[in-house]
Order: sequence, then structure tokens, then C-alpha cells
Amino acid sequence: MVRSLSLHIIQDGGFAMWRCFHTECGWAGQAFAESRASYYGVAKKVESFEQVSEESIGLEPLGAKLIAYFGERMISEKTLQRNAVMQMSSDKNVIAFTYRQNGLLVGCKYRTVGKRFWQEKDTEKRLYGLDDINDVPEIIIVEGEIDKLSLEEAGFRNCVSVPGGAPGKVSTKELPSSEKVSRIILATDGDTSGQALAEELARRLGKDRCWQVRWPKKDDHSCFKDANEVLKHMGPDALKKVIEDAELYEP
Repeated sequence: MVRSLSLHIIQDGGFAMWRCFHTECGWAGQAFAESRASYYGVAKKVESFEQVSEESIGLEPLGAKLIAYFGERMISEKTLQRNAVMQMSSDKNVIAFTYRQNGLLVGCKYRTVGKRFWQEKDTEKRLYGLDDINDVPEIIIVEGEIDKLSLEEAGFRNCVSVPGGAPGKVSTKELPSSEKVSRIILATDGDTSGQALAEELARRLGKDRCWQVRWPKKDDHSCFKDANEVLKHMGPDALKKVIEDAELYEP
């Protein structure tokens, strides 16, 4: 059920956004899709974001250890460089996914190899890969930065990731309008929360222009969970075909 996402949904001036209930997201109160959220008294913290740079938050190019880690996940050094994936200079075991808009650094998400995540404080939470969906008629939405990189290995750059997986804080203001984008492929994870996220995205973006990926079978009892699993176990051509075979969205 969509309720498992634990998100508020609001619509303001024709645009919809939903944000996590957790207090660190900065939202409280109730929201109504039919009218402006401000009219119904939604309380939003005043957020001020710092202008950051790679130097100010202590980033450096990826070292051999983390390049090898991505190599095991079938992500090439070329793809890492194009997406400006870096590492912390103070802890060379921490990956830094840099979030950019119009080429400028606007945020950073950190990840250890052991799957511990956190984000740079006082920076904006945007979709990962925004600059790759400027002026494109078709976009792909995934749940994680590594899945976005995986799709690039399969030949797709027109892809963005939600910033925090599912649940996450996502704003459709960051996506091109329906006049520009005629087709949206939802390649969220195959688990329950990923399916719920796909349902919410489709409902807000318009189900008539949404298509959904069906991840292939891993064995007789389960399917692959996401793009990177398919890339690792089946290769880039197989991942490309999975995306190309996306079906018109059905709840």
C-alpha cells in the first residue's frame, strides 16, 4: 500500500510534491491535493542552504579501492567520472555521490561499502542526475544512485534517482513538464516499498505517460530487485532490454 511510504503529499500551483514524515525533512502538518497547502496551514521550516564546493566539504577523486568496488558492480571508471562520483578526503572508504544542478554542486550523499548512508548537512535534497534530463522526451526514474549509474552502463543517460530511496523526499517541480516529457519509465526496486513508490510517482506524474519495468526472474522463487542486480548478473545488454520492454503502468 502507498501508506507504507509514510509521506505527506501536497499540490501547490499545479505542482505536486511529497515529503517524508521524519522531522529532519522539515515538514509538519497536513496537506490536501485539491488546494494550496499554505491555505490549509501546512507549517514548513524556513530552510537556508549553504553554497558548497568540493573543497569546502572535503571531497577528492575516487581512489583505487573504491574504483575497484564499483568495478565489482559493473560500473566503469568512465561512468564514475562523468557523474562526478568522489570520496571523502578524511575517510577514503566513504563514497560521495555529488548532486548537481546546472553543473553546480548543490548537495552530497555519502555511502560506505557497508551500506551506511547520510547526507551533507544544510544542502538541498534534489533528484540525482537532474542535468541528464534537460530537454529529453523520455526519462527513467530509479531508487538509488548506483542504479542510475547502472543504467548508464546499459546506454541510458536520461535517468534520475530519488534522493533517499523509498521512502524518500521527491518533488515533481524538478521534473520536466508533461509538454516536454511524453514517457516516464519507473524502474524502482521490486520490493514492496519500491512498488509503493512507483504507484505514488505514477499517480502524481500521470499514469497515462508512465511505464513500469518488470525485473526478470533470478530463480524459481524470486526476481532481481533492481537495475544493478540485473547488470551484475545478466550484463548491460540484458539490462537494456529490460528497460526497453517496460510495460504501460498498471497499479
